[in-house]
Amino acid sequence: MSRIIDGKAIAAAIKVEIAAEVAAMIDADLDPPHLAAVIVGEDAASMTYVASKEKACHESGITSTVYRLPESTTENELLRIVEFLNSDPEIDGFIIQLPLPAHINADKIIEAIDPRKDVDGFHPRNVGRMTLGLPAYLPATPFGIVELLKRSNISVEGKHVVVLGRSNIVGTPVSILLSRKSANANATVTLCHSKTENLADITRQADVLIAAIGIPGFVTADMVRQGAVVVDVGIHRITDLSQAKGYRITGDVDYPAVSAIASAITPVPGGVGPMTIVSLLHNTLLARRKEIYT
Repeated sequence: MSRIIDGKAIAAAIKVEIAAEVAAMIDADLDPPHLAAVIVGEDAASMTYVASKEKACHESGITSTVYRLPESTTENELLRIVEFLNSDPEIDGFIIQLPLPAHINADKIIEAIDPRKDVDGFHPRNVGRMTLGLPAYLPATPFGIVELLKRSNISVEGKHVVVLGRSNIVGTPVSILLSRKSANANATVTLCHSKTENLADITRQADVLIAAIGIPGFVTADMVRQGAVVVDVGIHRITDLSQAKGYRITGDVDYPAVSAIASAITPVPGGVGPMTIVSLLHNTLLARRKEIYT
């Protein structure tokens, strides 16, 4: 049985570090960092994430504000809220929770965010700076994965990392972060997706396999090399009437089968998810310090 990479415990330790720095700010009569979130509609996964973010902010001493907007909110109305948050001196950073309703152009909204407050790291300016290795707000999940591996004493230097999934939120940025010349990186990275031919032949070459393809149980045991490290980014709510809640949470990896052959693996839930939230808090602290854009 593989070692479980406990993202929940690691995230809790990081929250303690953040809380100590926030407490020091308050002791010095400074305002704590302030993170805002905007959620449009009632997507269940989005509401769960925002609620977890609020809880993590409270535990860390960070001020949290949530704008809950109806599904009928227009693109122009959302742009006006973005403009308000950009200009509000009390807000250090904010996120627009994705996905947005189909009638709103997500790219247009993200590009309207002031890069100095883009703690999600999705604005083209932050993405470009990240790609060039310049100081930037890093996307929360990719940064969380890097930190998770580092704090679990799993080095990727010189290793073959296979990333399964090419989204702009996880797959592409994590491939960049792990391949660049820097600490906790220096890996040889192969970026795959659902259209990759002979996919299992490639994933079996991985020393570290990062599954972010968005399909429940997609990665099966025959796709994983014995002794590989497996990071499961996926999170899906599957109907299961045998459970008290009527559903169960699963990832992109067939956990029971793959955990029998991997040397280490992240569980779902309790793996990457908590690291995503704590990375958002980290970015908010950077925004409060004004360390990225001076």
